Amino acid sequence: MKWSDLPEPVLLQRSFLFGITGIVLGALSILNSNWNYVQAPMGPLNGVSLLLQFAGLGLAILVLKKRKLSKENKEKAQMMILILGVALLFFIFSL
Repeated sequence: MKWSDLPEPVLLQRSFLFGITGIVLGALSILNSNWNYVQAPMGPLNGVSLLLQFAGLGLAILVLKKRKLSKENKEKAQMMILILGVALLFFIFSL
């Protein structure tokens, strides 16, 4: 089954999970870079963080591209795009 065939609530839920996981990993990376809790390279963690945020953003955009979208799901997808876009810009410029 293709991802575009899934119902909108499932795609929005996966978008949220990918996005929040990416934001948490990015925040952990920034905190570790500032306070050095673990002596490990943060490059791979930053990459996974950005990848997850892009995946969440892509899923939210996929929801908006569907036809016959309810107003509630459209608002949720727009809010998800806004939040993930701002978070993505923050992590790109802070790393």
